[in-house]
Amino acid sequence: MKKILTGVAGLTLVLLISGCRSTQPHFASFDPAVNRLAQPAMVTVTNRLDPSWLQAPTNLFTLGPGDKLEIELFDDPLSKTTTVIGPDGKIYFNLLPGIDVWGMTIGQAKATLEQNLTRYIRGTPRVNLTLREIASKRVWLLGRFQSPGLYTMAAPTTLLEAISMAGGSQTFTGTKDVSAGPLGEDLADLKHSFVVREGKFLPVDIDSLLHKGDISQNIYLQPDDFVYFSPAYTKQVYVLGAVVQPRPVIFTEGMTLVGAIAGAYGTIRDAYLYHVVLLRGSLSQPQITVVDYKAVVHGEAADIALEPQDIVYVPFAPYRYLRKYMDIALNTFVSSVAINAGSHLVAPGGTTSTGIFIPVGSGIQVTPPPAPPIH
Repeated sequence: MKKILTGVAGLTLVLLISGCRSTQPHFASFDPAVNRLAQPAMVTVTNRLDPSWLQAPTNLFTLGPGDKLEIELFDDPLSKTTTVIGPDGKIYFNLLPGIDVWGMTIGQAKATLEQNLTRYIRGTPRVNLTLREIASKRVWLLGRFQSPGLYTMAAPTTLLEAISMAGGSQTFTGTKDVSAGPLGEDLADLKHSFVVREGKFLPVDIDSLLHKGDISQNIYLQPDDFVYFSPAYTKQVYVLGAVVQPRPVIFTEGMTLVGAIAGAYGTIRDAYLYHVVLLRGSLSQPQITVVDYKAVVHGEAADIALEPQDIVYVPFAPYRYLRKYMDIALNTFVSSVAINAGSHLVAPGGTTSTGIFIPVGSGIQVTPPPAPPIH
């Protein structure tokens, strides 16, 4: 199909996609009439949370690199020592070679130490093992928090608890790094803030959680979850996918789809130009349309007027379902933002913290932070 995929019939059918397990509509369901308006008809899709995300995890704490342990042999006070689990997951105590405790509970690690000590100590050695500091279980809280950074998880932690650890969202009175915004107003754009787990976007409505008290959005976080508060008052359009340089493009009044893609230096040879995706609005309830970009550049269809914070995704291949396009566009967007934000997080020692990586072939590029203003 080489026209803008809109129409009242198409809108009605696409709404069936949202939160439904029945057969999803494909593009044959859409009215192929050419939309000559500069503003496209958008379909709103509501994402739904997995109910299991609201349940506290029941699994026991397991050890990992960076955790600090205190080890002592019973009846031998001089044996007390403090050790840190190394990057390889091993600890060293007494005469023992490196003992791998990565992924073990405290009880399992204690039993492993006692079993290995029988080779060097007569009788039945008894070990007192105490966890003194946790460093292996962390969550990323970056963006417009009062105190962004990496935070450890010593116990099951909800999203609200994690936000509280980072001091909540920034306001004009709570930060010096502002260029606009009235006093007391959030500097975080909560409608475009998000949670990422294992590289996938979680459809948590952070705006409803914080501004409306919607506890149904208060999920339990898992180690290495990434929570990002998007900055407000920024005017950018994100151009991702099969373009020469996937990047945020500075929004200017009157910007169109063609202009935004040109700001990313155009499309690449493998791009599928008949189904370019445009996402708009809240990430938890995004509006989406699919545009025949080939028809636009050939003058067979009208160009599309963009708005700040729009996400443009140029696919590498066609898909049958609108939700598939939406998922790919959202996951590419949140991954690129997370990678860039994580790469700019600098540890106190002056080295970049680990944990964020760029997948091979993703096309995601790390953009340098803006230079500070010159006074």
